[in-house]
Amino acid sequence: MNRLKKKIRKSRDELEKRVEERTAQLALINENLTQEISERQKAENALKESEARYRTLFEDNPIEIIVVDKQARITEYNRFDNRSAKDGPALGKVMYKEYAAGYTIDMHQRLTECILQKKIRNFPEQFFNNQYLDIRMAPLEDGAIITMIDQTDKRRLKTQLVRAQKMEALGVMAGGIAHDLNNILSGIVTYPDLILEDLPQDSPLRKPIEIMQESGLSAARVVADLMTIAKGIASRKEPINLNTAVRDYVNSIEYASLGKKYPEIVVDTQLAPGLGNIIGSDIHLKKVLMNLVSNAAEAIVGKGRIVIATMGRHLDKPLSGYEDLNQGEYAELEVSDNGTGIPPENLDRIFEPFFTKKVMGRTGTGLGLSVVWNTVQDHDAYITVGSSEKGSRFRLFFPVTEEAVEIEGPSFLLDDYLGKGETILVVDDEERQREIACDLLTRLKYRVHAVSGGQEAIAHVKKQSVDLVVMDMVMPRGLSGCETYERILGIIPGQKAIIVSGFAMGQEVEKAIQLGAGRYIKKPYTLIKLAAAVKDELKGD
Repeated sequence: MNRLKKKIRKSRDELEKRVEERTAQLALINENLTQEISERQKAENALKESEARYRTLFEDNPIEIIVVDKQARITEYNRFDNRSAKDGPALGKVMYKEYAAGYTIDMHQRLTECILQKKIRNFPEQFFNNQYLDIRMAPLEDGAIITMIDQTDKRRLKTQLVRAQKMEALGVMAGGIAHDLNNILSGIVTYPDLILEDLPQDSPLRKPIEIMQESGLSAARVVADLMTIAKGIASRKEPINLNTAVRDYVNSIEYASLGKKYPEIVVDTQLAPGLGNIIGSDIHLKKVLMNLVSNAAEAIVGKGRIVIATMGRHLDKPLSGYEDLNQGEYAELEVSDNGTGIPPENLDRIFEPFFTKKVMGRTGTGLGLSVVWNTVQDHDAYITVGSSEKGSRFRLFFPVTEEAVEIEGPSFLLDDYLGKGETILVVDDEERQREIACDLLTRLKYRVHAVSGGQEAIAHVKKQSVDLVVMDMVMPRGLSGCETYERILGIIPGQKAIIVSGFAMGQEVEKAIQLGAGRYIKKPYTLIKLAAAVKDELKGD
């Protein structure tokens, strides 16, 4: 009996032990299973996050992305530029196959090579559909991925920068040439005034001298064009109306000469009533009109029509060629023609100085449209150009001002400009210019002294007072005109002065005027221009 009990107890103990072992095994299995499920859950969540991240990067990428299979068929593309499925590539179509001719190289062949050879291919600035694209092809296990970055704006900005740098360099060169030519022309333009004053009206020498002077003035007008394209040209601006500028031009000698040269061309003016005024230079606006109309006439073979129009505009969107635009009211000047148009390859160069496509028998310096461009920049305006085989159209937009146009006063005879013995100091580093100024001012009944530089001028006013200083602005070998005038004011506050120069930096001129200098007259000047400027500055005495 005892032996049986022991045997039963032993069996029970073994059974309990087995149950404990099996329970432990089940717990371990359950723990491993739970961990495996947890890890799988994490993996699935990570995969979902990765897919979501990929989808975001793919769909919302600002770069155009297209995925193709091994046969170069389109399998996927992103929502580039918010395009819809209707606007995107056609799924299943072979990439580049149908429009390969639009590229300069066979893009379909290059894509096939990328897929087969498993090599990345880069094609910068490929021109297609009026865009410059940086294209990159990268192989995938089952095809390739293509990215396309639009570089059109970047290329345009780069072109504009290069153009601006070129214009600046040519402007500096033109300014130096203009300064030297103006000094040379001064004698040719000025001395005939003195000679003609002494010649009898019936003298046989009068006509040749007048022709000589007019030739000098014509040369000076070409130099003025050089000055307009030179960086830093000083121009005085005032309220002006474009309608008035157009009327003045069509009543000018230049317009009459153009009509005689092109008798078969009709010029039609369409001026908008109530046009707002602008702040501008009437001389430069006249040159703009003269150059645009002249260019239009030269583009017409035989009979043709040129339209000069003005109109009011409200601009609130960027214009072609401009990234920024000051929104507001503008006065538009438009010159259009029905000529042969401008070849597309020349459109980017038409505003460059000395660039010309004039044909034999039609004169031109290549400065006309450069004058237009620089005048537009100087007036904080905008210009657009449209051209085809049916003709060209130039549109210029000038900001409107609330200022009223001043009414000009009556003109006077030379006798009204004669002085009363006032003392004038001429400051100029060019000996010839000093002689010319002294001769003219002496003829105008002034007492004249002349010095060759700023230091001499300062020393002179310390010893002897003068009623007026006639100051050259550019004197490379010493103090500039502005520096000299500033130091003179430190000695004699309120000293009257006028500025004369063949070339002057705009900031220097404006600073001298702000200091108190009067009018600015450009070399070569005539007797009447100098007389009027001097008289105007002295009239307060």
